[in-house]
Amino acid sequence: MELKDILEQIVADPNQHAKWLNTLSFMENSGARKISASEDKEKVNLIILKHAAEEHRHAYYLKKQIGKIGEGLCENYENQYLLAQKASKYYLNNLDVQVCKYLKKELQLSGADLRFAAYLLVTYAIEVRADELYPVYQAILTETASKVMVKSIILEEEGHLEEMIHQLKLFSSNWEIHAAIAVNIEHQLFENWMQSLAQELNLAFID
Repeated sequence: MELKDILEQIVADPNQHAKWLNTLSFMENSGARKISASEDKEKVNLIILKHAAEEHRHAYYLKKQIGKIGEGLCENYENQYLLAQKASKYYLNNLDVQVCKYLKKELQLSGADLRFAAYLLVTYAIEVRADELYPVYQAILTETASKVMVKSIILEEEGHLEEMIHQLKLFSSNWEIHAAIAVNIEHQLFENWMQSLAQELNLAFID
């Protein structure tokens, strides 16, 4: 069973769909918090502020969409309101940790330089994933005439990816090599996340 099939199963069940939106909201919020945590106290540019603000807004927007499914669903990010709780909660943190290990080993970075480089690569990998996941999700929402919509997020995530590529080009002439490593790490974590989702839904995920 592929990503589209899993999402179709989730959208077909209002309770699971609410949890899915809440899980996405949690992950967007985690991303915003990661961006803020990586900031230098002084060297914060407009793109970083814009990106953190938009990730927070995505978290809010997704959370608000739950109300289109039903009232009083998924009040917060406690485990009972998330899908594949463990994999979802540690997905971004595991990506950050593994990318940091790579940067320490290959570029000997530390401190603020390490945090900024990790921010660039982790965010790039996440935006690549978002550019794949959200359109598939939106297509299912459209097909099922759902009141839930993520079109606005798709447009902003596309812009984020362009901005990250621009920043990565300034960061390193070998940015594509480093970015490919980050994407490969993310791909494995995403597979694990989908496997956890499929298991929770009694499905079989095929990459």
